[in-house]
Amino acid sequence: MENTLIACRGVTKFYGKSNALDHVDLEVGRGRIVGLLGPNGSGKTTLIKLLCGLLQPSEGQLTIDGHTPGPYTKSVVSYLPDRMYFADWMKASDILGLFADFYGDFDRKKAEEMCRSLSIHPSMRIKAMSKGTKEKLQLALVMSRAAQLYLLDEPIAGVDPAARDFILNTILTNYNENGTVLISTHLIGDIERVLDEVIFLQTGSVVRHQAVDDIREQEGKSVDALFREIFRAIPYGGEYDAR
Repeated sequence: MENTLIACRGVTKFYGKSNALDHVDLEVGRGRIVGLLGPNGSGKTTLIKLLCGLLQPSEGQLTIDGHTPGPYTKSVVSYLPDRMYFADWMKASDILGLFADFYGDFDRKKAEEMCRSLSIHPSMRIKAMSKGTKEKLQLALVMSRAAQLYLLDEPIAGVDPAARDFILNTILTNYNENGTVLISTHLIGDIERVLDEVIFLQTGSVVRHQAVDDIREQEGKSVDALFREIFRAIPYGGEYDAR
């Protein structure tokens, strides 16, 4: 399909004898905000790392915009990892300069405006920032790219409720309208209002992929309530995936 951005065909990933992903078949279109949901160890972060090209599938085929992960897909994917990866000595201005040099689609002016609204001064060093401020700085950088695919791994896990609202509004108002946002999270109730569709993962397999409006109409309940029902035998919340 011309509108397909992500396509997975039988994608499987082994870690030793363990199956992190098990023959995943999946298609995701453009212009969508998609929740990637599942309990701990379900394979969410593994799938995101495969899409980023940080890992290679053990079996199957994965494409983004018709291309297997490589130099081209890295140029159209904007990735927010679940952990800060910048050196503590770096200033906000250093990181803005790094993104401007490295990504041709990076809008430095937009990023600087977001930083000002967050009271992040260019001279602030990473080591002096709170966890929430680091999260917001990373998000400002990631969302200031005109990417085709935004991969956000636990973007609101370490911040307070007010900061979560800011982050979600930032996502809604700043992503490329022709692009797609894939958000991995356990905090379903907090992000449900921004989602167009959801993907439920369990033990490395897709158990449900559906539009949020269809779930509400067919099930008569929220995505959060449906998730708790499907995974009620599996501990919910707590630490995010180790992978």
